[in-house]
Amino acid sequence: MQYTLDPADLQAVWLTLKLASVTTCLLLLIATPLAWWLAHSRKWYKGLVSALVALPLVLPPTVLGFYLLLVMGPHGLVGELTSAMNLGRLPFTFAGLVIGSVLFSLPFAVQPIQNAFEAMGKRPLEVASTLRANAWDRFFSVALPLARPGFLTATILAFAHTVGEFGVVLMLGGNIPGETRVLSVAIYGHVEAMEYGAAHLLSGGMVLFSFVVLLGLYLAGGSVNKVAR
Repeated sequence: MQYTLDPADLQAVWLTLKLASVTTCLLLLIATPLAWWLAHSRKWYKGLVSALVALPLVLPPTVLGFYLLLVMGPHGLVGELTSAMNLGRLPFTFAGLVIGSVLFSLPFAVQPIQNAFEAMGKRPLEVASTLRANAWDRFFSVALPLARPGFLTATILAFAHTVGEFGVVLMLGGNIPGETRVLSVAIYGHVEAMEYGAAHLLSGGMVLFSFVVLLGLYLAGGSVNKVAR
């Protein structure tokens, strides 16, 4: 039996792409200074910060979603703050999904950029300093261009990881059409309703998307290595 995507499924696809795009942009803004600090800091608490950043790699998504739900709920610290500022509540909203996605995908953005900064070494920055380049010039004119492969990897991984989220978005956003019903949640809903044709179509698209992302990542890495040699 042939199945075509209904408007609700198309809406879930669009919402997923929107969530991944917004999350990726925010992650790059947050991860860049954080990765720079981790790559160059010698503070005693650097290890603690690194562990906190990497925590989502080993923490079950439902656990992170559960605690975010408590913190951003009506009796949580963030929830009380947003209520006092007349901003409403974050759980079961798109803004809440963005916050949860940023936290859950943070290591996928920070670690590639940090590795790129560390691989660059101090020599290029020292040379730029001898040419009287200030700190901002050294960062934007030297560090960022040299770390471009790390930024490319971070962008691809953060976007793809956000697209594939399930536990965090389900715990924090539920299944509200047009607001929090993303692609992974839509697939779960179809399976739960025994609508396997729709689940096959959406899942097949996710498999194809994941393969294309990984293929592009490997091809981009190979091109960068050729240029470096």
